[in-house]
Amino acid sequence: MSLRVEKINELIKNHLGEIISRELNMKSGVFITISKVDTSPDLRYTRVFVSIFPEKETGYAKKALQNEIYRIQGNLNKKLNMKPIPRVTFLIDSTESEAQKVEDILKEL
Repeated sequence: MSLRVEKINELIKNHLGEIISRELNMKSGVFITISKVDTSPDLRYTRVFVSIFPEKETGYAKKALQNEIYRIQGNLNKKLNMKPIPRVTFLIDSTESEAQKVEDILKEL
């Protein structure tokens, strides 16, 4: 991955974190954390991996993100001073829950 793409990933992660925390109305006690941003080399697409806490609210949070994708994308477009502006797709990062399952199995042994 080029240094330019890495810098863009970090920039998008910071802006989206701010947009989600300030402008997305979530139920009380539901937290969305951006764990990873992966932008394509041609800068046209960005996959944003999010972690949801508590895990049982994953469906709710994913639906909320999908319902607000156009507003989130529009706000991001205003903040980014670049062309092309990457199209954002949200994906659920289940790394933490998978790690917990492995840890539980190891404890049982």
